[in-house]
Amino acid sequence: MSTTLCFDFGNTRKKVAIFQDAELKEVMVLKDDTVETIQSLIHRFQPAKSILSSVIDHNVAIEELLAAKTKFHKLSHFTKVAFTTPVGKPETIGADRLALTAAAVHFYPDKNNLVIGLGTCVTYNFINKYHEFVGGAISPGMEMRLKALNYYTAKLPLVKPNSNLPLIGYDTNTNILTGVVLGMAKEIDGFIEAYRERFRNFNVLLTGGDIVYLASHLKNKIFADPDLIFKGLYAISEVNNP
Repeated sequence: MSTTLCFDFGNTRKKVAIFQDAELKEVMVLKDDTVETIQSLIHRFQPAKSILSSVIDHNVAIEELLAAKTKFHKLSHFTKVAFTTPVGKPETIGADRLALTAAAVHFYPDKNNLVIGLGTCVTYNFINKYHEFVGGAISPGMEMRLKALNYYTAKLPLVKPNSNLPLIGYDTNTNILTGVVLGMAKEIDGFIEAYRERFRNFNVLLTGGDIVYLASHLKNKIFADPDLIFKGLYAISEVNNP
């Protein structure tokens, strides 16, 4: 049984998923990206392959370590993927968006797909049935919105996310939660409706850590998978680390 480590370094968290063959076994949040931390993972899981998706300035020394101990691939615009990127500057597409697009094409190859990633930012990623990533949109994520209300005002508190909220807020905290969570849900539903008017038949895939707060407030049918980015990374690894 072959083990693959799929690393996703985002703006908020550094995570790794452990695959045995094509089966996702475990997802872990890493405390840091030091050589010691990565070495401990290699010692524990004995991976044959590894892949890194990073949107931050990570510790580059871990790339040398992973390349020395595994078949390693760093996701970039040079990566071999099962789709094309006919956009203005393909080299500027975030590694996370490439991984989400790869997952959509892998699991729904004959469909138009709108993949919505709920991370530090909300990314809307549209891939048509011809396997072309044609772009989308980026807006602030939930944590960013909550922090902005606290940072740019004198008296509004920093509120923690919660999916249990009223339509009409009855105090400061519930007013903020209702505004942010339901506001994001209406934004997402609005994007879905706008795409539906133009493309009619397509899948909507929702992923990312904030699914638990938003999924129940969406009126549109979605496929929710918090681990979609890792499944995309594994699919890319299989192509680039044969």
